[in-house]
Amino acid sequence: MSQTLRTRHYARRLITAALTITVMAGTAGWTVAHEEQAITGPPPGTAAWLADHSLGGAGRELPDPATASPAGIARFFDRLTEVQRKALVIRHPEVVGNLDGAPLSLRYEANTRAIRAAWHKERKADPKSPLAERYAALLEPGRQILAFDPRGRGQVAEVYGDLAAARRTAVIVPGSDIDLDDFDRTGDPYGAPAGMARSLRARMAEDAPTTPTAVIAWVGYTTPVGLGPDAATSRLAKAGAPRLDRFLAGLAVTTAATADAPPAVFCHSYGSVVCGLAASAMDRARVSDLVVLGSPGMRADSAEALRTGARVWAARDRTDWIRRVTGYDFLGLGHGDDPTDPSFGARVVSSESAHGHTGYFAPGTDSLRNFSRIALGDFDEVRCAEEDGGGPGTGPDCRQGLD
Repeated sequence: MSQTLRTRHYARRLITAALTITVMAGTAGWTVAHEEQAITGPPPGTAAWLADHSLGGAGRELPDPATASPAGIARFFDRLTEVQRKALVIRHPEVVGNLDGAPLSLRYEANTRAIRAAWHKERKADPKSPLAERYAALLEPGRQILAFDPRGRGQVAEVYGDLAAARRTAVIVPGSDIDLDDFDRTGDPYGAPAGMARSLRARMAEDAPTTPTAVIAWVGYTTPVGLGPDAATSRLAKAGAPRLDRFLAGLAVTTAATADAPPAVFCHSYGSVVCGLAASAMDRARVSDLVVLGSPGMRADSAEALRTGARVWAARDRTDWIRRVTGYDFLGLGHGDDPTDPSFGARVVSSESAHGHTGYFAPGTDSLRNFSRIALGDFDEVRCAEEDGGGPGTGPDCRQGLD
């Protein structure tokens, strides 16, 4: 990077930081009292799981969810009979449903049990509870819940498609203001993980109708709420990154036998901060492509600094307000350089026709078409940002050097 460009970037960071501090000083909502408490550690029910010695005998203890690797979890279940597996699902649904590396079918069944139990408990406490309605919605026929944790604001992951048979898969990591209540909201559907996932899978099916595909909407971390300090710092992202890493490691164990390639991971808004912090663990055997959209930064100065083996892509439409808060970090505020800036080194794709911060997965947009092609590995059909007549990322052809 030239000295002139460095000076310009530094000046921009100082100006943006000064504006942010001014907003903080005049906004009563930016207080420590409103910080979200990150849900970390093993799933609920772990104590009862570890105290269960029903399998009997030395060396037959249940693996510790806090320390056992997803590969170790997979090996453990491989040694069990079908009767033993089902018994664990019945006795410990909250644990089995969240064990990365456990068989997919067992996780679906366990989470159905856990959600049904939570629904009964909530209805008993308050028959008119909105939360009970959310649980009931997750129990609708055909839904495949891969993770469920009712603690805090609630976390959930859902699969769209047959993950066990998929040859191409994608994972969506959302940003701020997403939890169990907003997971599949009908207002602004393409800004919610469920709507993003449904739209991407529909486009993938259109582009490659004979290829089995699956898309996972993953809300496995505590997201920021609003535009407070949680959104401007990496505290919640640092808590979420290990959870994303473990989730992807579990996918590598449970889907590698059928997949043509590891999943592509799509990270929206603050989710790209989580992905940036988890990127160093994303080697090409675990993640094929890392795509950030509407990103405030990835806590890195360049794609190379992410130290990932995955191909790094970026998209931002010209009407997205996030462009006003990218490209700085100052006293712990901000998330670093703009991934759509040519100097960052990501492959910047067109998002023509996308509108605002939550329109990237809307049907008919360049961004959705590009995301589908990236997930399918159809790189020749990807449209670069410089081909849409303007916008961020004008620079080298985004398809250069693809293997």
